[in-house]
Amino acid sequence: MVSRARTVAFIGMKPIEIIVESQISPGMASFCIVGLPDKTVGEAKERIRSTFFQIGLGFPQKRVIVNMAPADIPKAGSHYDLPIALSILGAMDAIDVSVLENAIAVGELGLDGALPYISGTICAAMLANEKSMSIICPKACEKEAVWSGNDGVIAAPSIVSLINHLRGSSQLAPPTAQCPKQKEPDYGIDMWDVRGQLVAKRAIEVAAAGNHNVLMVGPPGSGKSMLAARARTILPLLTPEEALETTCIYSLAGMLPEEGLVYTPPYREPHHSASFISMVGGGADAKPGELSLAHNGILFLDELPEFQRSAIEALRQPLETNSITISRAKEHVTYPSNIQLIAAMNPCKCGSYGDNKKQCSKAPRCAIEYRNKISGPILDRFDIVIYVSSVKVSELFDNEPRTESKVMRARVAGARARQRARAQTKDCKGSYLNGKVSGRYLEDITKLDTEAAGFFQKAVRHSDISTRGCHKILRVARTIADLSGSTQITQQHVAEALQYRLLSFDK
Repeated sequence: MVSRARTVAFIGMKPIEIIVESQISPGMASFCIVGLPDKTVGEAKERIRSTFFQIGLGFPQKRVIVNMAPADIPKAGSHYDLPIALSILGAMDAIDVSVLENAIAVGELGLDGALPYISGTICAAMLANEKSMSIICPKACEKEAVWSGNDGVIAAPSIVSLINHLRGSSQLAPPTAQCPKQKEPDYGIDMWDVRGQLVAKRAIEVAAAGNHNVLMVGPPGSGKSMLAARARTILPLLTPEEALETTCIYSLAGMLPEEGLVYTPPYREPHHSASFISMVGGGADAKPGELSLAHNGILFLDELPEFQRSAIEALRQPLETNSITISRAKEHVTYPSNIQLIAAMNPCKCGSYGDNKKQCSKAPRCAIEYRNKISGPILDRFDIVIYVSSVKVSELFDNEPRTESKVMRARVAGARARQRARAQTKDCKGSYLNGKVSGRYLEDITKLDTEAAGFFQKAVRHSDISTRGCHKILRVARTIADLSGSTQITQQHVAEALQYRLLSFDK
Protein backbone atom coordinates (compact mmCIF):
# COMPACT_ATOMS: atom_id res chain seq x y z
CA MET A 1 0.00 0.00 0.00
CA VAL A 2 1.19 3.50 -0.85
CA SER A 3 0.15 6.30 1.47
CA ARG A 4 0.44 9.97 0.45
CA ALA A 5 0.76 13.25 2.32
CA ARG A 6 1.33 16.74 0.97
CA THR A 7 3.85 19.37 1.95
CA VAL A 8 5.85 22.17 0.31
CA ALA A 9 9.35 22.97 -0.89
CA PHE A 10 10.48 26.58 -0.77
CA ILE A 11 12.15 28.04 -3.85
CA GLY A 12 12.79 31.52 -2.55
CA MET A 13 9.38 32.84 -1.50
CA LYS A 14 7.56 30.50 -3.87
CA PRO A 15 6.17 27.35 -2.19
CA ILE A 16 5.88 24.30 -4.45
CA GLU A 17 3.58 21.41 -3.58
CA ILE A 18 5.44 18.19 -2.78
CA ILE A 19 3.82 14.75 -2.61
CA VAL A 20 5.31 12.52 0.10
CA GLU A 21 4.72 8.85 -0.71
CA SER A 22 5.41 6.02 1.73
CA GLN A 23 5.42 2.31 1.03
CA ILE A 24 5.93 -0.53 3.51
CA SER A 25 6.93 -3.76 1.79
CA PRO A 26 8.34 -7.13 2.90
CA GLY A 27 12.09 -7.39 3.11
CA MET A 28 15.04 -6.61 5.32
CA ALA A 29 14.26 -3.82 7.80
CA SER A 30 15.36 -0.53 6.29
CA PHE A 31 14.27 3.11 6.05
CA CYS A 32 15.12 4.99 2.85
CA ILE A 33 14.17 8.53 1.81
CA VAL A 34 14.56 9.46 -1.87
CA GLY A 35 13.77 12.55 -3.93
CA LEU A 36 16.88 14.78 -3.54
CA PRO A 37 16.77 15.15 0.27
CA ASP A 38 19.49 17.20 1.95
CA LYS A 39 21.20 16.21 5.20
CA THR A 40 18.45 17.74 7.34
CA VAL A 41 15.78 15.67 5.60
CA GLY A 42 17.96 12.57 5.78
CA GLU A 43 18.28 13.00 9.55
CA ALA A 44 14.47 12.92 9.80
CA LYS A 45 14.73 9.12 9.89
CA GLU A 46 16.19 9.17 13.39
CA ARG A 47 13.73 11.78 14.66
CA ILE A 48 10.79 9.80 13.30
CA ARG A 49 12.04 6.51 14.78
CA SER A 50 12.47 8.14 18.17
CA THR A 51 9.03 9.75 17.97
CA PHE A 52 7.34 6.44 17.17
CA PHE A 53 9.11 4.84 20.13
CA GLN A 54 8.06 7.63 22.51
CA ILE A 55 4.39 7.51 21.53
CA GLY A 56 4.25 3.73 21.82
CA LEU A 57 4.16 2.85 18.13
CA GLY A 58 6.61 0.28 16.91
CA PHE A 59 8.39 1.39 13.78
CA PRO A 60 7.74 -1.13 10.96
CA GLN A 61 10.44 -3.78 10.88
CA LYS A 62 10.09 -3.99 7.12
CA ARG A 63 11.33 -2.16 4.07
CA VAL A 64 10.10 1.45 4.35
CA ILE A 65 10.58 3.68 1.31
CA VAL A 66 9.65 7.36 1.29
CA ASN A 67 9.61 9.19 -2.03
CA MET A 68 9.21 12.96 -2.33
CA ALA A 69 7.91 14.05 -5.73
CA PRO A 70 8.74 15.84 -7.96
CA ALA A 71 12.05 14.07 -7.47
CA ASP A 72 14.13 16.68 -9.33
CA ILE A 73 13.40 19.49 -6.84
CA PRO A 74 15.90 19.69 -3.95
CA LYS A 75 14.28 19.11 -0.55
CA ALA A 76 15.77 21.05 2.36
CA GLY A 77 14.54 21.83 5.85
CA SER A 78 13.15 20.11 8.91
CA HIS A 79 9.50 20.83 8.01
CA TYR A 80 9.40 17.52 6.09
CA ASP A 81 9.44 15.52 9.36
CA LEU A 82 5.69 15.71 9.97
CA PRO A 83 4.46 14.89 6.44
CA ILE A 84 6.89 11.95 6.25
CA ALA A 85 5.66 10.64 9.60
CA LEU A 86 2.00 11.08 8.58
CA SER A 87 2.51 9.25 5.30
CA ILE A 88 4.16 6.34 7.15
CA LEU A 89 1.31 6.29 9.67
CA GLY A 90 -1.10 6.14 6.75
CA ALA A 91 0.78 3.19 5.26
CA MET A 92 0.52 1.49 8.68
CA ASP A 93 -3.28 2.11 8.73
CA ALA A 94 -2.79 4.06 11.95
CA ILE A 95 -4.68 7.05 10.50
CA ASP A 96 -7.19 7.59 7.72
CA VAL A 97 -5.20 8.55 4.62
CA SER A 98 -8.23 10.25 3.05
CA VAL A 99 -7.83 13.04 5.59
CA LEU A 100 -4.40 13.84 4.16
CA GLU A 101 -5.62 14.21 0.57
CA ASN A 102 -6.84 17.78 1.07
CA ALA A 103 -4.24 19.05 3.53
CA ILE A 104 -0.71 20.40 3.39
CA ALA A 105 1.41 19.44 6.38
CA VAL A 106 4.56 21.11 7.70
CA GLY A 107 6.33 20.50 10.97
CA GLU A 108 9.50 19.35 12.70
CA LEU A 109 9.44 16.48 15.16
CA GLY A 110 11.09 16.54 18.54
CA LEU A 111 12.40 13.28 19.96
CA ASP A 112 9.42 13.20 22.32
CA GLY A 113 6.89 13.86 19.56
CA ALA A 114 6.50 17.58 20.21
CA LEU A 115 6.04 19.94 17.27
CA PRO A 116 8.22 23.03 17.73
CA TYR A 117 8.05 26.27 15.73
CA ILE A 118 9.26 26.14 12.12
CA SER A 119 9.86 28.90 9.60
CA GLY A 120 7.86 29.42 6.42
CA THR A 121 4.46 28.30 7.73
CA ILE A 122 2.65 31.37 6.41
CA CYS A 123 3.90 30.69 2.86
CA ALA A 124 2.73 27.07 3.06
CA ALA A 125 -0.65 28.20 4.42
CA MET A 126 -1.06 30.66 1.54
CA LEU A 127 -0.43 27.86 -0.98
CA ALA A 128 -2.93 25.65 0.82
CA ASN A 129 -5.43 28.51 0.69
CA GLU A 130 -4.94 28.89 -3.07
CA LYS A 131 -5.59 25.17 -3.56
CA SER A 132 -8.60 25.15 -1.18
CA MET A 133 -6.77 22.84 1.21
CA SER A 134 -6.37 22.87 4.97
CA ILE A 135 -2.98 23.37 6.63
CA ILE A 136 -1.55 21.09 9.33
CA CYS A 137 1.14 22.82 11.37
CA PRO A 138 2.60 23.11 14.88
CA LYS A 139 0.60 24.98 17.51
CA ALA A 140 3.45 27.51 17.73
CA CYS A 141 2.78 28.45 14.09
CA GLU A 142 -0.97 28.90 14.53
CA LYS A 143 -0.88 32.70 14.22
CA GLU A 144 0.96 32.64 10.92
CA ALA A 145 -1.42 30.09 9.46
CA VAL A 146 -4.49 32.06 10.50
CA TRP A 147 -3.13 35.37 9.17
CA SER A 148 -2.69 33.79 5.73
CA GLY A 149 -6.47 33.74 5.43
CA ASN A 150 -6.75 29.94 5.53
CA ASP A 151 -9.92 28.76 7.28
CA GLY A 152 -8.84 25.12 7.64
CA VAL A 153 -6.01 25.41 10.14
CA ILE A 154 -5.16 22.31 12.17
CA ALA A 155 -2.56 23.34 14.73
CA ALA A 156 -1.26 20.62 17.05
CA PRO A 157 1.22 20.86 19.93
CA SER A 158 2.40 17.26 19.39
CA ILE A 159 2.03 14.42 16.96
CA VAL A 160 0.05 12.42 19.55
CA SER A 161 -2.67 15.08 19.71
CA LEU A 162 -2.64 15.29 15.91
CA ILE A 163 -3.05 11.52 15.50
CA ASN A 164 -5.95 11.51 17.97
CA HIS A 165 -7.54 14.38 16.05
CA LEU A 166 -7.18 12.64 12.69
CA ARG A 167 -8.55 9.38 14.11
CA GLY A 168 -11.49 11.22 15.69
CA SER A 169 -10.80 10.07 19.25
CA SER A 170 -10.30 13.67 20.41
CA GLN A 171 -10.54 17.00 18.66
CA LEU A 172 -8.01 19.79 18.65
CA ALA A 173 -9.33 23.16 19.72
CA PRO A 174 -10.03 25.49 16.78
CA PRO A 175 -7.51 28.30 16.28
CA THR A 176 -8.05 31.27 18.55
CA ALA A 177 -5.51 33.60 16.96
CA GLN A 178 -6.80 36.70 15.23
CA CYS A 179 -5.12 39.15 12.92
CA PRO A 180 -3.94 42.00 15.16
CA LYS A 181 -5.41 45.44 14.62
CA GLN A 182 -2.91 47.94 13.36
CA LYS A 183 -2.10 50.62 15.88
CA GLU A 184 0.25 53.53 16.02
CA PRO A 185 3.70 52.04 16.66
CA ASP A 186 5.81 53.22 19.56
CA TYR A 187 9.35 53.38 18.22
CA GLY A 188 10.72 55.08 21.34
CA ILE A 189 12.26 57.79 19.14
CA ASP A 190 10.79 60.74 17.30
CA MET A 191 11.82 63.24 14.66
CA TRP A 192 11.12 65.87 17.32
CA ASP A 193 14.40 64.80 18.95
CA VAL A 194 16.42 66.27 16.06
CA ARG A 195 17.43 69.90 16.63
CA GLY A 196 18.26 72.07 13.68
CA GLN A 197 18.95 70.25 10.38
CA LEU A 198 15.88 71.76 8.70
CA VAL A 199 17.13 70.96 5.19
CA ALA A 200 18.04 67.39 6.10
CA LYS A 201 14.68 66.75 7.79
CA ARG A 202 12.88 68.14 4.76
CA ALA A 203 14.91 65.88 2.47
CA ILE A 204 14.07 62.84 4.62
CA GLU A 205 10.37 63.72 4.47
CA VAL A 206 10.48 64.08 0.68
CA ALA A 207 12.32 60.76 0.42
CA ALA A 208 9.73 59.01 2.59
CA ALA A 209 6.84 60.43 0.57
CA GLY A 210 8.17 59.09 -2.74
CA ASN A 211 10.33 56.16 -1.59
CA HIS A 212 13.53 57.85 -2.78
CA ASN A 213 17.08 56.74 -2.01
CA VAL A 214 19.09 59.17 0.11
CA LEU A 215 22.81 59.70 0.68
CA MET A 216 23.83 61.95 3.57
CA VAL A 217 27.37 63.31 3.68
CA GLY A 218 28.70 65.14 6.71
CA PRO A 219 31.21 65.20 9.55
CA PRO A 220 30.96 62.81 12.50
CA GLY A 221 28.33 63.79 15.04
CA SER A 222 26.27 65.91 12.68
CA GLY A 223 23.19 63.69 13.13
CA LYS A 224 23.18 61.47 10.03
CA SER A 225 22.50 58.23 11.93
CA MET A 226 19.97 60.00 14.13
CA LEU A 227 18.03 61.20 11.09
CA ALA A 228 18.15 57.77 9.43
CA ALA A 229 16.85 56.00 12.54
CA ARG A 230 13.91 58.40 12.72
CA ALA A 231 13.09 58.13 9.02
CA ARG A 232 11.16 54.97 9.85
CA THR A 233 8.91 56.86 12.27
CA ILE A 234 7.43 59.00 9.48
CA LEU A 235 6.54 56.08 7.20
CA PRO A 236 2.88 54.96 7.07
CA LEU A 237 1.97 51.46 8.23
CA LEU A 238 2.14 48.73 5.61
CA THR A 239 -0.92 47.89 3.56
CA PRO A 240 -2.41 44.40 4.12
CA GLU A 241 -0.74 43.12 0.95
CA GLU A 242 2.63 44.61 1.92
CA ALA A 243 2.33 43.27 5.47
CA LEU A 244 1.62 39.73 4.27
CA GLU A 245 4.51 39.78 1.79
CA THR A 246 6.93 41.16 4.38
CA THR A 247 5.77 38.61 6.94
CA CYS A 248 6.47 35.81 4.46
CA ILE A 249 10.07 36.97 4.10
CA TYR A 250 10.64 37.13 7.86
CA SER A 251 8.95 33.76 8.32
CA LEU A 252 11.27 32.12 5.78
CA ALA A 253 14.24 33.73 7.51
CA GLY A 254 12.99 32.53 10.92
CA MET A 255 12.94 36.12 12.19
CA LEU A 256 9.27 36.84 12.87
CA PRO A 257 8.78 39.20 15.83
CA GLU A 258 6.86 38.09 18.90
CA GLU A 259 3.61 39.64 17.69
CA GLY A 260 3.98 37.71 14.45
CA LEU A 261 2.54 39.80 11.65
CA VAL A 262 4.89 42.51 10.38
CA TYR A 263 2.78 45.61 9.74
CA THR A 264 5.36 48.31 10.44
CA PRO A 265 7.96 49.16 7.77
CA PRO A 266 11.15 47.14 8.42
CA TYR A 267 14.34 48.97 9.34
CA ARG A 268 17.58 47.11 8.70
CA GLU A 269 20.95 48.49 9.80
CA PRO A 270 23.74 46.02 8.91
CA HIS A 271 27.27 46.71 10.15
CA HIS A 272 29.81 47.78 7.56
CA SER A 273 31.61 44.45 8.04
CA ALA A 274 28.58 42.63 6.55
CA SER A 275 29.54 40.12 3.87
CA PHE A 276 28.22 39.95 0.34
CA ILE A 277 26.03 36.93 1.15
CA SER A 278 24.55 38.55 4.26
CA MET A 279 23.54 41.52 2.12
CA VAL A 280 22.03 39.78 -0.92
CA GLY A 281 21.08 36.46 0.72
CA GLY A 282 22.23 32.95 -0.05
CA GLY A 283 23.95 30.18 1.83
CA ALA A 284 23.05 26.51 1.63
CA ASP A 285 19.29 27.23 1.72
CA ALA A 286 19.40 30.55 -0.22
CA LYS A 287 17.88 32.46 2.70
CA PRO A 288 16.89 36.13 2.23
CA GLY A 289 19.54 38.73 3.03
CA GLU A 290 19.39 42.32 4.25
CA LEU A 291 18.17 43.57 0.87
CA SER A 292 15.06 41.41 1.20
CA LEU A 293 14.60 41.80 4.96
CA ALA A 294 14.28 45.56 4.30
CA HIS A 295 11.53 44.96 1.72
CA ASN A 296 8.80 47.64 2.02
CA GLY A 297 11.00 49.47 4.50
CA ILE A 298 14.39 51.10 4.97
CA LEU A 299 17.90 49.76 4.53
CA PHE A 300 20.38 52.04 6.30
CA LEU A 301 24.06 51.72 5.45
CA ASP A 302 26.16 53.79 7.81
CA GLU A 303 29.75 54.55 6.78
CA LEU A 304 28.96 53.47 3.22
CA PRO A 305 32.57 53.50 1.90
CA GLU A 306 33.62 51.07 4.64
CA PHE A 307 31.39 48.29 3.27
CA GLN A 308 32.93 45.65 1.05
CA ARG A 309 32.96 46.86 -2.53
CA SER A 310 31.16 43.70 -3.69
CA ALA A 311 28.39 44.32 -1.14
CA ILE A 312 27.94 47.91 -2.34
CA GLU A 313 27.92 46.95 -6.01
CA ALA A 314 25.29 44.31 -5.26
CA LEU A 315 22.87 47.20 -4.75
CA ARG A 316 22.77 47.98 -8.47
CA GLN A 317 20.15 45.47 -9.57
CA PRO A 318 17.78 45.68 -6.57
CA LEU A 319 17.62 49.48 -6.70
CA GLU A 320 16.45 49.31 -10.31
CA THR A 321 14.30 46.15 -10.40
CA ASN A 322 13.08 46.01 -6.76
CA SER A 323 14.14 42.37 -6.54
CA ILE A 324 17.28 40.32 -5.97
CA THR A 325 18.09 37.07 -7.77
CA ILE A 326 20.39 34.49 -6.16
CA SER A 327 21.85 32.18 -8.79
CA ARG A 328 22.70 28.58 -8.07
CA ALA A 329 23.89 25.76 -10.32
CA LYS A 330 20.45 24.15 -10.54
CA GLU A 331 18.11 27.01 -9.67
CA HIS A 332 17.59 30.75 -9.47
CA VAL A 333 15.94 32.13 -6.35
CA THR A 334 14.32 35.57 -6.51
CA TYR A 335 13.29 37.61 -3.47
CA PRO A 336 11.49 40.97 -3.52
CA SER A 337 13.61 43.96 -2.54
CA ASN A 338 11.53 47.11 -2.80
CA ILE A 339 13.61 49.16 -0.39
CA GLN A 340 14.30 52.76 0.46
CA LEU A 341 18.07 53.00 0.72
CA ILE A 342 19.45 55.54 3.17
CA ALA A 343 23.23 55.78 3.34
CA ALA A 344 25.58 57.98 5.32
CA MET A 345 29.26 58.75 4.98
CA ASN A 346 31.91 61.18 6.18
CA PRO A 347 33.43 63.61 3.66
CA CYS A 348 36.80 61.89 4.13
CA LYS A 349 38.52 59.18 6.18
CA CYS A 350 39.17 61.42 9.18
CA GLY A 351 35.79 63.07 8.77
CA SER A 352 36.98 66.67 9.02
CA TYR A 353 37.50 67.64 5.39
CA GLY A 354 36.39 71.23 4.87
CA ASP A 355 37.27 72.32 8.39
CA ASN A 356 40.63 74.06 8.14
CA LYS A 357 41.21 73.64 11.88
CA LYS A 358 40.55 69.89 11.99
CA GLN A 359 41.25 68.40 8.57
CA CYS A 360 44.33 66.24 8.22
CA SER A 361 47.46 67.06 6.26
CA LYS A 362 46.43 64.74 3.40
CA ALA A 363 43.47 66.92 2.39
CA PRO A 364 42.08 67.08 -0.24
CA ARG A 365 43.66 63.85 -1.52
CA CYS A 366 42.26 61.79 1.36
CA ALA A 367 38.75 63.06 0.62
CA ILE A 368 39.03 62.17 -3.08
CA GLU A 369 40.31 58.67 -2.31
CA TYR A 370 37.58 58.12 0.25
CA ARG A 371 34.82 59.23 -2.11
CA ASN A 372 36.19 57.10 -4.93
CA LYS A 373 35.32 53.98 -2.92
CA ILE A 374 31.77 54.59 -4.13
CA SER A 375 31.45 53.92 -7.84
CA GLY A 376 29.69 56.34 -10.17
CA PRO A 377 26.85 53.93 -11.06
CA ILE A 378 26.00 53.44 -7.37
CA LEU A 379 26.20 57.16 -6.65
CA ASP A 380 23.95 57.85 -9.62
CA ARG A 381 21.23 55.66 -8.12
CA PHE A 382 20.66 58.02 -5.20
CA ASP A 383 17.72 60.33 -5.82
CA ILE A 384 18.77 62.69 -3.04
CA VAL A 385 22.33 63.57 -2.00
CA ILE A 386 22.68 66.21 0.73
CA TYR A 387 25.40 67.61 2.97
CA VAL A 388 24.58 67.46 6.68
CA SER A 389 26.56 70.14 8.50
CA SER A 390 27.32 70.07 12.20
CA VAL A 391 24.62 71.61 14.37
CA LYS A 392 25.51 74.98 15.83
CA VAL A 393 25.69 75.30 19.60
CA SER A 394 22.99 77.95 19.55
CA GLU A 395 20.61 75.51 17.85
CA LEU A 396 21.06 72.97 20.64
CA PHE A 397 19.58 75.29 23.22
CA ASP A 398 17.02 77.31 21.27
CA ASN A 399 13.29 76.95 21.88
CA GLU A 400 12.22 76.91 18.26
CA PRO A 401 9.18 74.67 17.65
CA ARG A 402 10.00 71.24 16.23
CA THR A 403 7.79 68.92 14.22
CA GLU A 404 6.81 65.53 15.64
CA SER A 405 6.97 62.35 13.59
CA LYS A 406 3.20 61.87 13.58
CA VAL A 407 2.73 65.25 11.88
CA MET A 408 5.31 64.41 9.22
CA ARG A 409 3.84 60.92 8.85
CA ALA A 410 0.43 62.43 8.11
CA ARG A 411 1.93 64.58 5.35
CA VAL A 412 3.80 61.60 3.93
CA ALA A 413 0.63 59.49 3.99
CA GLY A 414 -1.25 62.26 2.19
CA ALA A 415 1.37 62.46 -0.56
CA ARG A 416 1.38 58.67 -0.98
CA ALA A 417 -2.42 58.66 -1.16
CA ARG A 418 -2.24 61.13 -4.06
CA GLN A 419 0.29 58.92 -5.82
CA ARG A 420 -1.91 55.86 -5.30
CA ALA A 421 -5.01 57.62 -6.60
CA ARG A 422 -3.12 58.88 -9.66
CA ALA A 423 -1.80 55.40 -10.39
CA GLN A 424 -5.30 53.93 -10.20
CA THR A 425 -6.68 56.45 -12.70
CA LYS A 426 -3.83 55.74 -15.11
CA ASP A 427 -3.91 51.95 -14.61
CA CYS A 428 -0.30 51.87 -13.38
CA LYS A 429 1.21 48.41 -12.96
CA GLY A 430 3.74 47.72 -10.21
CA SER A 431 4.84 50.26 -7.63
CA TYR A 432 2.97 53.55 -7.65
CA LEU A 433 5.49 55.56 -5.61
CA ASN A 434 7.40 58.17 -7.58
CA GLY A 435 10.81 56.78 -6.67
CA LYS A 436 9.99 53.34 -8.11
CA VAL A 437 7.59 53.89 -11.03
CA SER A 438 8.54 52.88 -14.57
CA GLY A 439 10.19 55.31 -16.95
CA ARG A 440 7.18 55.45 -19.28
CA TYR A 441 4.80 56.21 -16.43
CA LEU A 442 7.25 58.81 -15.08
CA GLU A 443 7.17 60.69 -18.36
CA ASP A 444 3.39 60.69 -18.23
CA ILE A 445 3.17 62.21 -14.74
CA THR A 446 6.02 64.75 -14.91
CA LYS A 447 4.79 67.16 -17.53
CA LEU A 448 6.49 70.51 -16.83
CA ASP A 449 5.05 73.90 -17.67
CA THR A 450 7.03 76.19 -19.97
CA GLU A 451 8.74 78.09 -17.16
CA ALA A 452 9.71 74.95 -15.22
CA ALA A 453 10.88 73.13 -18.36
CA GLY A 454 13.12 76.03 -19.41
CA PHE A 455 14.59 76.31 -15.93
CA PHE A 456 15.24 72.56 -15.74
CA GLN A 457 16.93 72.40 -19.17
CA LYS A 458 19.17 75.33 -18.31
CA ALA A 459 20.20 73.70 -15.02
CA VAL A 460 20.99 70.38 -16.72
CA ARG A 461 23.13 72.08 -19.39
CA HIS A 462 25.27 73.70 -16.71
CA SER A 463 25.67 70.54 -14.65
CA ASP A 464 27.22 67.15 -15.23
CA ILE A 465 24.01 65.15 -14.80
CA SER A 466 23.38 61.82 -16.50
CA THR A 467 20.12 60.79 -18.10
CA ARG A 468 19.34 58.69 -15.03
CA GLY A 469 20.14 61.73 -12.89
CA CYS A 470 17.63 63.83 -14.85
CA HIS A 471 14.96 61.21 -14.22
CA LYS A 472 15.87 61.19 -10.52
CA ILE A 473 15.38 64.96 -10.32
CA LEU A 474 11.99 64.69 -12.03
CA ARG A 475 10.93 61.94 -9.62
CA VAL A 476 11.84 64.07 -6.62
CA ALA A 477 10.14 67.14 -8.12
CA ARG A 478 6.96 65.12 -8.63
CA THR A 479 7.05 64.05 -4.97
CA ILE A 480 7.61 67.62 -3.77
CA ALA A 481 4.57 68.66 -5.81
CA ASP A 482 2.55 65.83 -4.24
CA LEU A 483 3.55 66.96 -0.75
CA SER A 484 2.31 70.45 -1.55
CA GLY A 485 -0.91 69.08 -3.05
CA SER A 486 -0.12 70.40 -6.51
CA THR A 487 -1.07 68.52 -9.66
CA GLN A 488 1.44 70.53 -11.71
CA ILE A 489 5.23 70.57 -11.25
CA THR A 490 6.33 74.20 -10.99
CA GLN A 491 9.72 75.87 -11.16
CA GLN A 492 9.80 76.00 -7.36
CA HIS A 493 9.42 72.21 -7.15
CA VAL A 494 12.18 71.68 -9.72
CA ALA A 495 14.49 74.10 -7.92
CA GLU A 496 14.10 72.25 -4.62
CA ALA A 497 14.71 68.90 -6.33
CA LEU A 498 17.90 70.26 -7.92
CA GLN A 499 19.34 71.29 -4.56
CA TYR A 500 19.05 67.66 -3.42
CA ARG A 501 21.43 66.56 -6.20
CA LEU A 502 24.70 67.51 -4.46
CA LEU A 503 26.91 64.98 -6.22
CA SER A 504 30.16 66.91 -5.62
CA PHE A 505 29.80 66.43 -1.82
CA ASP A 506 30.91 70.01 -1.29
CA LYS A 507 29.25 72.22 1.26
